[in-house]
Amino acid sequence: MDRERGDRGRRLLDGLVALALLVIGLAGTAPAGLNQGVEAGPAAYPLVVVAALAVAVRRRWPLATLAVVTAASTAYLVLGYPYGPILLSFFVAVYTVAAYRPARDAAVANGVALLVLLTHVFVGVRPPGLVGLMPAAAWVVVPFAVGVTVRLGRENAARSRTDEARRLADAERLRVAREVHDVVGHGLAAIHLQAEIALHLLARKPEQAEAALTAISRTSKEALDELRVTLTVVRRDEAADERAPAPGLAQLPQLRERLAGAGLPVTVEVDGSPRPLPVAVDLAAYRVVQEALTNVLRHAGPATATIRLRYAPTEVAVEVTDTGRGAAAPAGRADGYGLAGMRERVTALGGSFAAGPASAGGFRVSATLPVEEVT
Repeated sequence: MDRERGDRGRRLLDGLVALALLVIGLAGTAPAGLNQGVEAGPAAYPLVVVAALAVAVRRRWPLATLAVVTAASTAYLVLGYPYGPILLSFFVAVYTVAAYRPARDAAVANGVALLVLLTHVFVGVRPPGLVGLMPAAAWVVVPFAVGVTVRLGRENAARSRTDEARRLADAERLRVAREVHDVVGHGLAAIHLQAEIALHLLARKPEQAEAALTAISRTSKEALDELRVTLTVVRRDEAADERAPAPGLAQLPQLRERLAGAGLPVTVEVDGSPRPLPVAVDLAAYRVVQEALTNVLRHAGPATATIRLRYAPTEVAVEVTDTGRGAAAPAGRADGYGLAGMRERVTALGGSFAAGPASAGGFRVSATLPVEEVT
């Protein structure tokens, strides 16, 4: 629909241009002849009309338009009529071919048009001779240069839009990949440890193994629900499940409960008054905590963890420390995709991120995210 409206608009514009050229040609040909001391005979006006009206279809059939206008303009000049408004139609036809046809086609077509137009310099009622070469060539070279410039600018703009669309698509894919990594990675790490506990207790303490299996069921359901919410981002044809809460710091109690079931005691400390945060900041802070605790499950061994939240007027800070192996942990803990994803999340929002061995042992992950101050 938008394309059809655009086509109609362009056709209307071309029609108006042709009408303007027609009026200028009919009104200006005789005065041009008087200024040059050349009479514009009756045969001049049909050629002016043909050249002007051909411009009405210039973008639909640019080469045909150029051929008709060139023929009319050449016949006009060969008959000895004065340089006048008909050349404006020729100018527009040359420009259109240069602006809307491939460079090679445009160069060949306009070169042929120039050669045809130059015939009046040597042949006709009043041939100007060599002195007429430069003015005639200018009526091709100038609009050709302008048209090529416009076409190159349009092509560059189209490439820029394509590159920007590709960049946004890549950024969206990366964001979804991070979300899926965080959701699936955390859920599978918790399920793995709970399954290990269940297998260890199954023979000796089946009632405790049953609790671990129940925790596995609950964790897997929560992970699947969160994954379903995440994947709605790439399934544009389905509405998001509005009943599922968006991940954020408000879900830390559920996260803490899941990790406790997986054998990781977690303490939460809050400095300042909790308040609603922008969605992007809230999600990034939650994902940093979630991924940091997932790394504790995977790499720290027997450990405890502490989450510290600090709410300030212009920022919110999160810190996760553990009592695990710290610097002795596998290299993947310091260099893995999880920490890289956390850093990208935080820096994309203008925040700062740090991760490394804690001074008192264990490992420390911290992030500070800017928040606009509410006045």
